[in-house]
Amino acid sequence: MASEQQVRASHILIKHEGSRRKASWKDPDGRIISATTRDAAVSELRSLRDDIVSGAHFEEVASRYSHCSSAKRGGDLGRFGRGQMQKPFEDATFSLKVGEISDIVDTDSGVHIILRTG
Repeated sequence: MASEQQVRASHILIKHEGSRRKASWKDPDGRIISATTRDAAVSELRSLRDDIVSGAHFEEVASRYSHCSSAKRGGDLGRFGRGQMQKPFEDATFSLKVGEISDIVDTDSGVHIILRTG
């Protein structure tokens, strides 16, 4: 049973030169990530967000572009409670209503957009 203490969310992560781990399933050696500025990552993410707001399916966009391994699940992170995610990510997710998409959220992992799904 879902409690008020848990949310469910999907996200799209774009890593950049400042990311804690500069490798992903899309870029195992981290060459592209290491050469990507935060501004370029934000720009890419804003463009993806615009596509989604204009009707593209979040899951399809996540599976093609997200640097997180959750991409293979359409960005789905499942349920989580407070204290399980990096603070900016957690705060953004808990502040969204179900079905809402966040603006750009910065964490040590990179830049994200978050879709609250539950």
